[in-house]
Amino acid sequence: MNRHTVRNLARWTLFLFAVLLFLLFGPCARLASARLERGPAPPAAPAANQAAPAIDKSATVPARPRYPEIGITGDQHWVDTGIDLKPGSRVSLTATGTLTFAGSTEFGPEGLPRGFKDLLRMLPDNQAGHGALIGRIGDADVAQPFVVGAKYDAAIRAGGRLWLGINQMSKESADGAYTVTIEVFAPSGSSAPAPIATTIPGVNADLLQNIPRRVSDKSGNPGDLTNFLLIGSEEQVQQIFMDAGWVKVDKDVKGAFLSGLIESLSKESYVQMPMSVLYLFGRPQDYGFAHAEPITVAATRHHLRLWKSSLTLGGQPVWVGAATHDIGFERDKRNNGITHKIDPDVDTEREFVGKSLAETGELSALFHIAPRDAVKDARTATGGSINSNGEVLVMRLAETTAERK
Repeated sequence: MNRHTVRNLARWTLFLFAVLLFLLFGPCARLASARLERGPAPPAAPAANQAAPAIDKSATVPARPRYPEIGITGDQHWVDTGIDLKPGSRVSLTATGTLTFAGSTEFGPEGLPRGFKDLLRMLPDNQAGHGALIGRIGDADVAQPFVVGAKYDAAIRAGGRLWLGINQMSKESADGAYTVTIEVFAPSGSSAPAPIATTIPGVNADLLQNIPRRVSDKSGNPGDLTNFLLIGSEEQVQQIFMDAGWVKVDKDVKGAFLSGLIESLSKESYVQMPMSVLYLFGRPQDYGFAHAEPITVAATRHHLRLWKSSLTLGGQPVWVGAATHDIGFERDKRNNGITHKIDPDVDTEREFVGKSLAETGELSALFHIAPRDAVKDARTATGGSINSNGEVLVMRLAETTAERK
């Protein structure tokens, strides 16, 4: 075979090899090019028995926190929802279900209608129906229970942990359960309350020199310490104590017992027990308030007396208070009679007053100040002992919307 023939054979071999490569890889190259032009292929359609994938809208649709339903059975009293409410937020509660007490008819979250027997029961909320769904926001020792019923929707003035319960006695139990749906709406800029101040211009040791450190009985014997101040109008003062669960106590003994018998079957029937008259600025207290649980009020209750002073701050009167905690009975050293025994640690009662009023969300300032002539150890007019760090709790009531205009 000559050289020319070999060269031609090589050319035909290369040509056939190129054709073979084109036939093998040409379609793949065209398919890849088409895919690049069209973009990535869509996902395969799901099989007939396979659900389509969910669409995540969280990136574009902001959602409120969703809370699981809360179940409360008839043998429970308080249930921690695990939800901390912020001041200014709004909470919406919806309840369903039924309960039954032994011998009672079936009832819903509104509870059973109130009757005369409610006077013999120690219910968390004596204003609510027996067995009703109730709630509270904050600590059990100062937070006031409120009626939830089948529907509750309200703005929160003071924040705290949300608890739900059944309005029944501590040893009581019902059959059945309630189910509660909870929605919480975040506070808007206009509804969020201002932080509580820790100072007030003009409240200093010089101001406290105008206020006696102790009250006295009619004969001038020194008694309880003046351990807190309130700055606000008379209407505000009465309102905040009512909102904090305190009730006004009649100074007249006969009137107190009669009002307790003929008024509504509420907590007032129990706490309007007589309160002795004490003196400050040469006159009896302007108001007396008590805060107690039913039945036990005869022996133990939180109570205070309040006097309107001649002092003013920011155009509002300054009220002077003396708060003590009755913890039983003791012998009156003045006449050998029986009188209430107070807890010697009066600072604890002073702090109870402050905490209960702060829970209402109606205070704009709260702080402690020590007078120059602080009383730390003393005895009351009846002979009971008093222990204190000598500080005075100062609280200012927040302005109402009408006052700010």
